[in-house]
Amino acid sequence: MYQSSTFSRGESPVSVIGAGIAGAWQALLFAQAGRQVTLHERGDAAMLQSASHWAGGMLAPYCEAEVSEPLIVRLGLRSLDLWREHLPQTPFNGSLVLAHPRDRADFERFAKMTSGHRRLDAASIRALEPSLEERFRDGLFYPDEGHVEPRRVLPQLHARISEAGGTIRFNSDVKPDDADGIAIDCRGLAARDTEPQLRGVKGEMVIVETGEIELARPVRLIHPRWPLYIIPRADHQFMIGATSVEAEDRGISVRSALELLSAAYAVHPAFAEARIVEFGSGLRPAFPDNLPRIAIDGGRIAVNGLYRHGFLLAPALAELTLGYVERGVIDNEVMQCA
Repeated sequence: MYQSSTFSRGESPVSVIGAGIAGAWQALLFAQAGRQVTLHERGDAAMLQSASHWAGGMLAPYCEAEVSEPLIVRLGLRSLDLWREHLPQTPFNGSLVLAHPRDRADFERFAKMTSGHRRLDAASIRALEPSLEERFRDGLFYPDEGHVEPRRVLPQLHARISEAGGTIRFNSDVKPDDADGIAIDCRGLAARDTEPQLRGVKGEMVIVETGEIELARPVRLIHPRWPLYIIPRADHQFMIGATSVEAEDRGISVRSALELLSAAYAVHPAFAEARIVEFGSGLRPAFPDNLPRIAIDGGRIAVNGLYRHGFLLAPALAELTLGYVERGVIDNEVMQCA
């Protein structure tokens, strides 16, 4: 799985292109390793055009095992440790998976395909999430999983980069060939000039606000077409997402909006009275196999294809990139050398 390379760049400066979750973690680990790091972002500090802005922020490698390759779980588990190490305030309250009786077969399949959980009865669900009292008879609890709020944690990561001595330049549209020193390309879909196989997978979401419900952790509702989840955020808000649509427009379909809102209502009827704060969608960069890739060509390194797993995989991928630059270590499952 791991090999050693003779790569050596001494103390070359590092330019990271793209300040979304992938680029932020790259810049953070390199800056903390003592490298001269500049993080370039073509947009402004609000990051409204970044896929990270529209993400759910779930750190759930055990749940992802139901539909993902073992590589995702391996990298995801390592990322949990890195989130705990570098951002100790990250909430690790676990994940809760629920299903209605009509979806019992899918629920059992989910339990069989995943690990790291324990089964809950109605009383145990009520103890974890009092707002869901008498709503569900069975659940799966994954105690080691966590979640972050992307729009809050990205600025925190950017601040940590600056504290570690890194420089962040917003409104800086730099191409890898024009960057100083080692260039780490984390542009997502904007990198199709060098990665033509990339495609965009649309993820639609809605944010609602209500003071009638409290949740301490993400709740996944087993759904016959795609996994739907409700993630608690600050100020009595909840993100409901997310679809995976093979399309590259940024619109929200009526069908998706109805399904997302219906899923929330199915978890708790009080969501029917919630105030809709925002509809939105982001385009996740994905390769044909939906697996991440670190492509190495001399002093040019491209980190891309994180698909639905940006916040879950970014720390581990940054650690792999740093290990390659500093010690020549290659992970054959992830890295490709020209």
